[in-house]
Amino acid sequence: MKYIVLTLLLISSLWSSELGWSNDYEKSLEVAQKQNKHLYVLITSSTCRWCRKFENTTLQDKEVLKMLNEKYVLVHADRDMDDVPSWMKFKRVPKHYFVTNKGEEIFSFLGYWDSLDFKSFLSDVEREYKKKIKEGKLK
Repeated sequence: MKYIVLTLLLISSLWSSELGWSNDYEKSLEVAQKQNKHLYVLITSSTCRWCRKFENTTLQDKEVLKMLNEKYVLVHADRDMDDVPSWMKFKRVPKHYFVTNKGEEIFSFLGYWDSLDFKSFLSDVEREYKKKIKEGKLK
């Protein structure tokens, strides 16, 4: 069992570093402030098959990665091992949070989404951000 956990951690860390992901929310928030970007927080679990499918399909799409990297600092947290803010609710995974660089939630949703649908969600996040700014719900 120990070897399985170590193997999963190794794979996770290689995957994270290759794509520019971090598992530290607070440090990523600081980076986002410096780079004037928002955060995309993906919460998964080592036992979630839908999480693996999302990572191995949608997050391998070059256009999705380009869209994410242009506007977001990327955080990939394991719900069983990593610290995330207490306001984030994630009984089920994969859970997706889009957060301003001030730590305010813009938009969140649950589940596996293919590349086409996920790109559509990215557009929805932009619209939601502009709407919340206009309504004074975000700073």
